[in-house]
Amino acid sequence: QVHLVESGGGLVQAGGALRLSCVASGLSFDRYVMGWFRQAPGREREFVSAISPSGLTPGYANEVKGRFAISRDNAKNTVYLQMNNLKPDDTAVYYCASSPSNMPTLVAQNYDYWGQGTQVTVSS
Repeated sequence: QVHLVESGGGLVQAGGALRLSCVASGLSFDRYVMGWFRQAPGREREFVSAISPSGLTPGYANEVKGRFAISRDNAKNTVYLQMNNLKPDDTAVYYCASSPSNMPTLVAQNYDYWGQGTQVTVSS
């Protein structure tokens, strides 16, 4: 059974930073694209970032490009999202997800397993 467990969320002031982690179990981690999505109250879930199985190819939504950095440690079955210069608009529940795609994909339907999410709140 596949499990994805996120951690690292919290409350931070605008301009601050957080690092999210997602530990995966029950799958061949190094064969999966890993992605981060977020959902704010009253809004649809949206793509944030994704990384190829090797870790060599990341992808980002325009809204976070230059502020967020995704990485992975295949030996630890863990994907990270370093979030810098956070803005109130980044407030959301952040989810990690796995996809059998070969390359990062921003399409949520391409992801087959999802974590339960971690709350990120950025105060102004």
